[in-house]
Amino acid sequence: MRKFIPEIESSGLSIVGPVREDNQDSIHVPDELLPAGHGILSAIADGMGGYAHGGMASVLALKSFFEVVTSQNGSPILRTLQRGVEAANFSVYQKARQMDAGRMGTTLTAAYILGDMLYLAHVGDSRAYLIRDGRPICLTADHTTVGDMVRSKLISADKIRTHAQRSVLTKSIGTDLFIQPDITQHKLKAGDFLILCSDGLWSVIEDDEFANIVNDYSSSVAEISQNLIDLALAHHTDDNVSVVVLSLRKFSPVFVEQEQHPEESLGWFKKLRKFVS
Repeated sequence: MRKFIPEIESSGLSIVGPVREDNQDSIHVPDELLPAGHGILSAIADGMGGYAHGGMASVLALKSFFEVVTSQNGSPILRTLQRGVEAANFSVYQKARQMDAGRMGTTLTAAYILGDMLYLAHVGDSRAYLIRDGRPICLTADHTTVGDMVRSKLISADKIRTHAQRSVLTKSIGTDLFIQPDITQHKLKAGDFLILCSDGLWSVIEDDEFANIVNDYSSSVAEISQNLIDLALAHHTDDNVSVVVLSLRKFSPVFVEQEQHPEESLGWFKKLRKFVS
């Protein structure tokens, strides 16, 4: 049976930024150019600077999430992502109590691509953007006080980046015993770009600027990653800055013995590399 699988190129960068003393962000990106055949998983986590050990929280959340998700081959994707987020949440919550460290917390936004489907698991205010046909689409909802205000139509969306309470999270990994992530799925097509980023990046870069950089540097995901970081610095970000860029170059035909539906089975993962600055 013939199926069409995306060829995906990836890149990621994470820096401390011009103001903070340490980097509390963590990212996971695929290890290499992936001709695919199976799904791939990427993620970003932004440790909460106002709480204790934010950097530890982001590293632990990604580690726990990946351990659970990559061990669930054959399980339904949506359920597996839910379990992964729950494991990440409990690990951070438990570590804070073991260390008597008060509250520890982090955001977590993870993207799993299988065939022409994207599955997102999201908690907090990191973001996932889809750049399609030169246009930006934000695929995630900010779990913040200001995000709630926008959804309630109390303020307009263009006020988010400058609002005094922009970074006040209403949901995060590790701060409570139980967590309910946003789990969504989206159809992909050749030529799409997926960008995962921390709020240190998107808070100083407008949506259209994401699309402009992708359009200018679409031949190289490494250049896109670097130019997004450089633009955030030029716009005087005051936070850690992290980004993961995935490019769906094309869909190639492969032959499989048995049909597997992405909503039913997770599939094997390629080797992954973790970047922690």
